[in-house]
Amino acid sequence: MYEQAWKEAATEKPAFVVTVGDSIEGASPEAEWREVAAIWKPYRRFPLYLVPGNHDISSPQTEQLFRKYSGHPVHYGFDYGNAHFTVLDNSRSDELSPAELAFLEGDLKAHAAAPVKMILSHRPSWIVFVGLHNPDFPLHRLAKQYGVQYVIAGHVHQMMHFELEGITYISMPSSGGHLRLTNRYEDGWFFAHARVAVTGRNIDFRIEELKAPHGQGRVTKAQDWGMIGLIQRAVGGSRSAGIAAR
Repeated sequence: MYEQAWKEAATEKPAFVVTVGDSIEGASPEAEWREVAAIWKPYRRFPLYLVPGNHDISSPQTEQLFRKYSGHPVHYGFDYGNAHFTVLDNSRSDELSPAELAFLEGDLKAHAAAPVKMILSHRPSWIVFVGLHNPDFPLHRLAKQYGVQYVIAGHVHQMMHFELEGITYISMPSSGGHLRLTNRYEDGWFFAHARVAVTGRNIDFRIEELKAPHGQGRVTKAQDWGMIGLIQRAVGGSRSAGIAAR
């Protein structure tokens, strides 16, 4: 599934690719990083930004492997055009630590003028607060203060979409990790990647299910989904690029 997700995303010629963590299983980290690096090799023309997941990092030793194979620290920011992206590390905790929140605040403050901002992490540390429509937590306060439009995570492997005080929160579907519970597309359990196009301050966020044999190639907008599954049944739209959780 993961290789197919890459092939389908590559046909759309993305400017770059971002994952939301768990590039490896973690049982044999060095060997697995070499294996996944071989999958990436044909796509080196696309800049790749990895988010650290709990299967990627579980110790100081595996953190060093993440740094080696990703080419990035465990948290960092990067720019493309008028958009700024902040990558956070919650690989070893369900919560964002005070140090991670301090990094986030410093990064957002340094890029306050960027008209488009997105925050990415592996675990959706925000999901309980957002699911209860509770804006009183540090990440949301910082996102609101600095005009962040999207907060994106993986880990759960289920497609979910939330809105809270003008900020969109996305839980990405899987790009290869196992599916859970009902395994039903309508409930958000399917293999996919995302295509995100930014024009000015406008963000077009499309979820693209894998084609056969691992899916039916259905395309939806992020806002077609809610907390418990697909809201709008009509599926359509153009295809472009990105990649989701593994």
